[in-house]
Amino acid sequence: MIQRRAVVACTVGAALVSLTGLPGLAQAQQAQEIYIPLVSKGFQHQFWQAVKSGAEQAGKDLKVKVSFEGPETEAMVDKQIDMLSAALAKKPQAIGFAALDSQAAIPLLKKAQAAKIPVVAFDSGVDSDIPATTTTTDNKAAAALAADKMAELIGKSGEVALVVHDQTSRTGVDRRDGFVNRIKSTYPNIKIVSVQYGGGDQLKSTEITKSILQASPNLKGIFGANEGSAIGVVNGVKEMKRTGKVVVIGYDSGKQQKNAIMDGSMAGAITQNPVGMGYKTVEMAVKAVKGEKLPKIVDTGCFWYDKTNIADPKIAAVLYD
Repeated sequence: MIQRRAVVACTVGAALVSLTGLPGLAQAQQAQEIYIPLVSKGFQHQFWQAVKSGAEQAGKDLKVKVSFEGPETEAMVDKQIDMLSAALAKKPQAIGFAALDSQAAIPLLKKAQAAKIPVVAFDSGVDSDIPATTTTTDNKAAAALAADKMAELIGKSGEVALVVHDQTSRTGVDRRDGFVNRIKSTYPNIKIVSVQYGGGDQLKSTEITKSILQASPNLKGIFGANEGSAIGVVNGVKEMKRTGKVVVIGYDSGKQQKNAIMDGSMAGAITQNPVGMGYKTVEMAVKAVKGEKLPKIVDTGCFWYDKTNIADPKIAAVLYD
């Protein structure tokens, strides 16, 4: 029998985003078709494919034209900026943007503002008040939950490390800080010995993990802060023959992470609600086009999952392959 109490939400009241649309909003199509391009942080992770599916579903429900693209890897800041520039050149009614660099895109966002094109940030915000809203996970709270789980699993003492995707995006910064700050404030007997950045690339994150393990033979746990980072950590731990000796906690979902949890090489992970995030981004963009007032943040929720609750319907709904 599934134990529902194993489900832990990272924010009070965080709930799955309904895909049913808003009453009347689907009929709000203007004479001119509304076009909303979304420029994401990447395309290689299953997370972004899930965001894309949610955005496309919203486009169908709300009868607006949606496009979705991102660079091949999350290290391609310049390519993402080019994509954003090209999207704005098409003069859309609104645009969704997940920034790889929280400052690099600001000049283009100012152009969007001058052209009266509402910007909806998603997943990762920017250091600006230009976006009408940001649809995102509370990444600090989610990473703090990961830190609590890590502490529980290593007996609240010992050395741990982090492999993070970057230190330029809001998600990278917030997940790092959420984990580090919770450990420092709550678990005095846990020492963070290393924070490294692998660009969300599995191979690079594997090599980083191996070097961390070589430098810290007594390490008890590693937190991988996104899908690519987490799989790199799992692979690095395996290659160093430390599986079962080092607790691995991940972030996001995807087939490899789910398999790693089921075979015991990963203790558990934080999942976001990527389909809901994509859906809400388009929904908020349509509202912005209509001139409606939007909240500063739309929290799309997150959950802890491990072998004990991965089959729970509430969890299964936000996992993706």
